[in-house]
Amino acid sequence: MDFEFSARTKDFEQRLRAFMDEHVYPNESRFEQEIQRNRWQPSRVIEELKPKARAAGLWNLFLPNDAGGAGLTNLEYAPLCETMGRSAMAPEIFNCSAPDTGNMEVLARYGTPEQKERWLKPLLAGEIRSCFALRPMRRTSRPASSATGTNTS
Repeated sequence: MDFEFSARTKDFEQRLRAFMDEHVYPNESRFEQEIQRNRWQPSRVIEELKPKARAAGLWNLFLPNDAGGAGLTNLEYAPLCETMGRSAMAPEIFNCSAPDTGNMEVLARYGTPEQKERWLKPLLAGEIRSCFALRPMRRTSRPASSATGTNTS
């Protein structure tokens, strides 16, 4: 298998690195100060940088074209994730942070029209965040007691 980056990947990587150098890295201390003051409020610096990332064509990079993304393969997207991962705030700036990416992928592929309108549309726009949660099946905190099975001995 050829692991050489495509011209398209190299272009995205160059644009992403330039954006990170110009906007992300210089604002990391501001981000840290904001979350130290109030972790449970959206960061102003992130909210200011989201429209710039979108305008630069660096938005929803993980999704296929037909779902409003960049249409990259996993091989093309991987080096971009590595670059975004160099800053704690970068994935959210580019609307590529967990668990939103996985939830958007599921909604884009399997969501009903109503679910897409209510949840996917604002997630794609970066207007809301999502979550992922599990709970034990049998109201217990012991995962082993939640498992089911059959004893055939």
